[in-house]
Amino acid sequence: MTTWLITGCSTGLGRAFAEAALARGHNVVATARDVSTVRDLADARPQTALALPLDVTKDDDVTAAFKAAEERFGGVDVLINNAGYGYRAAVEEGEDDAVQQLFDTHVFGMVRTIKAVLPGMRARRSGTIVNLSSIGARVSPEGSGYYSAVKAAVESLTLSLRKELAPLGITAMVVEPGAFRTDFAGRSLRQAEHAIPDYAETAGKRRKEHDTADGAQPGDPAKAAAALIEVVESGETPYLLVLGNDASDSIRATLKALSEDLDAWEHISRSTDLDDKKSRS
Repeated sequence: MTTWLITGCSTGLGRAFAEAALARGHNVVATARDVSTVRDLADARPQTALALPLDVTKDDDVTAAFKAAEERFGGVDVLINNAGYGYRAAVEEGEDDAVQQLFDTHVFGMVRTIKAVLPGMRARRSGTIVNLSSIGARVSPEGSGYYSAVKAAVESLTLSLRKELAPLGITAMVVEPGAFRTDFAGRSLRQAEHAIPDYAETAGKRRKEHDTADGAQPGDPAKAAAALIEVVESGETPYLLVLGNDASDSIRATLKALSEDLDAWEHISRSTDLDDKKSRS
């Protein structure tokens, strides 16, 4: 039995991860900004579940949550950084405060929890850190530039972290889901308040009032949770776990397009080194 601390468990994938881990017999620290949304998990399994309030943008919340987890279960073996929300805006439309909040939640909030969990993991020379990204980090749709940027930051940071932790017996991985049947495109989606008409045919088509994805996503959160549990329990976690047929198709198409660009411009890419004579002088 291991102890999992999961952020953003009120709904969606976070809640599915918590339910699946509990069903597999793990201890789960289920967290949410509003703890009342996760109390039912602890009430149903009082021996193995702990419900805690946690806003990842607040240092005191993070410190208190990890202290409570250690006091109850002796430490955290698996950290899942799932807390977050969507934000849509053309790059020019993005409000400074909203963008800063987005980065504070997705990137710096993740860093806060990682720094909180690592001392214990290093002492035990074991542990798994799972950071939730999005297929948006690869495909960067119109209107999702800022959201794609925070998820790209999550992925790059996680890859460096994975390399740093490998000699210590700890692993870090990224989960890149496609569209799952959650409220991500509904209640959890925010957007710029003021739309610029010139972007109506690009970013404008993806504003909430024009979006038809909510409730029609192909992914099953329960299956995503089962897949993640299987991978973490395997002891052979990959750097990148892609979830969903749409995500798999999209990432392959993106890689193909990137490879074609590299091929088309390789003669320019390889023309910028010092020539042999100059490099020897």
